[in-house]
Amino acid sequence: MDQLVDETCTLTLDGHDYTLPVRTGSTGDRVIDISGLRAATGGVTTFDPSFANTSSCESSISWIDGENGRLTYRGIPIEILASEKVSFVEVAWLLIFGSLPTKAEREHFTELLTEYSSLHRSMDLHFNAFPPNGHPMAIMSSMINAMSTHDRPKITDEMSFTDSAAKLLSKVRTIAAASYKASIGEPAIYPRYDLKYVENFMHMMFSLPYRPFEADPIVARALNLFFVLHADHGQNCSTSTVRMVASSGANLFTSCSAGVCALWGPRHGGANVDAVQALQKIKDSGLTPRQYVARAKDNGERISGFGHRIYRNWDPRARILRGTCSQLLDSLNRTDPLLDIARELEDAVLSDDYFVERRLFPNVDFYSGIVLRALNIPLNMFTVMFAIGRMPGWIAHWREATSDPKGKIARPRDLYVGPDNTAWVPRSQRG
Repeated sequence: MDQLVDETCTLTLDGHDYTLPVRTGSTGDRVIDISGLRAATGGVTTFDPSFANTSSCESSISWIDGENGRLTYRGIPIEILASEKVSFVEVAWLLIFGSLPTKAEREHFTELLTEYSSLHRSMDLHFNAFPPNGHPMAIMSSMINAMSTHDRPKITDEMSFTDSAAKLLSKVRTIAAASYKASIGEPAIYPRYDLKYVENFMHMMFSLPYRPFEADPIVARALNLFFVLHADHGQNCSTSTVRMVASSGANLFTSCSAGVCALWGPRHGGANVDAVQALQKIKDSGLTPRQYVARAKDNGERISGFGHRIYRNWDPRARILRGTCSQLLDSLNRTDPLLDIARELEDAVLSDDYFVERRLFPNVDFYSGIVLRALNIPLNMFTVMFAIGRMPGWIAHWREATSDPKGKIARPRDLYVGPDNTAWVPRSQRG
């Protein structure tokens, strides 16, 4: 949690001075606390479109240092979690419960994830009601919300919360795989009791009733790392959505379903789709990556997958995935023109002073798109994969928001710029 310090700042408005407290977080970040501003000034509020300059809550889950390219989960640098080959299940526990799991906690949580991996048979009716070409994200958000009626989460203590968290984290991969199968007209595949979290998901994604799929260890490791690197990332659009919905008292499943909807947008979770589509655009143009980069500079055109709103240096997740991409592509020995273009595009950008000086480095979406394509994940499932990875963070933020004794329902204000006093015109006189 943050720390209060003996520091203030003064706001002068209409000849009056207002003293506002300045708060400092555990990493040195400073914020001006304006929570009492409206009451003190008789109705004045701040204007901050997109909330880019607003800290909406206190949180101890993850921390981002955009200037220096750092990301930590509960204080542990993401590089350590990646280098130690930590499982996604361990990272989920770390984010949700605040510390790395003991052996007993890890084994118990793993057992719960395995036990809850299947879906209630009545949920088949929901899957069958979607059109064959329904987008997996639409199906996924609907099915997670439907869990509120089938699993009825009644969280009253630590045990019931752990139980509900395990249900959601386990079933989300089953829902994701079944959503994909429904979208391509194939039967859903039942989970297996003997497989780990990631391997079980890949089994449900790629197996057929007559041909089981066994995940290559290098492939499973790459997907595990993808999930780990996407598990949480501060108050982004979808996480803020989960916390806002949770502030109304909505249950865990419904709040996380709203997170899926927010993630679906191309400016958020769909960014890795844009990155792959940019590679296709280069291929279709007939230009080499270097020629395409030169044209983009001349036209001031943005290349999807490069640069980041938060990171003014390298995105630490991108650095990690970059090494994984090379290892994965070399081990698979696959021929894919888009993957070849991706490698050439990366080289072209990183060797160009124009991009380096502007810190337009490849971001996590660029490399995650390459990884998912190499794993044969279809394009319409990219954002679904992001949602699976982000689920532990959403669960952790839901818990943090609903456990705050000072928590209130989220209610931003707007700066009204509409008409002040519009005359009413009876229907008979409107022509």
